[in-house]
Amino acid sequence: MRRVFEEELESLHAHFLKMGVLVNAAIHKSIDAFVTHDKELAQQVIDEDAAINKLENDLEIECFELIALQQPVTTDLRKIVTVMKASADLERIGDHAVSIAKSTIKVKGKKHDADIETAIAETALKVMDMVKEVLDAYVVLDAERAREIAARDTQIDAAAKNIYENCIEQMKQDPEIVLGGTNYMRISTYLERIGDYVTNISEWIIYLDSGEVVELNVHHKI
Repeated sequence: MRRVFEEELESLHAHFLKMGVLVNAAIHKSIDAFVTHDKELAQQVIDEDAAINKLENDLEIECFELIALQQPVTTDLRKIVTVMKASADLERIGDHAVSIAKSTIKVKGKKHDADIETAIAETALKVMDMVKEVLDAYVVLDAERAREIAARDTQIDAAAKNIYENCIEQMKQDPEIVLGGTNYMRISTYLERIGDYVTNISEWIIYLDSGEVVELNVHHKI
């Protein structure tokens, strides 16, 4: 019975990592679509989100079934809770990738601001690195690395705030950029929120490693 249970736990983690790969790909595609103004690629991100949602739903069901049937305790229970909670955060990251894709479609055809778009692309690269690295930290259960990744979220917040303020200033000076600027502001907010969810996953890695519930995301959001 123990061997079967361990195989089921391994299956949970494998499904979680599969979901992570899909979410990471969604972020990359949504940012690529934004940078290149690729409406078709943005639509692809939107269409593929259903697969991420299904994986998250399936993972939640698997977790509840394992808890009900196996009645795990201590470390085993932490493993299941971590997958369930972290997969919910992953799903929300996927939702924000979709939101970026939708905003990209809206921005297309409007007046653009190259400097703001460059700032968004640079911030997005940092966010993508955080997502990739937090998944790597999960695989090897590296709590210290998780803390370091979460600490970078303050950089994302600062960058998003700067983008937001630059948009306001540009919109004051040029009414023609109001529509595009509004979408830039939304995208910066989505990136900021992805950073928050990466921080949440970092907290779950620490919980899985030590059983300690920590609050790493204590700074103010824009």
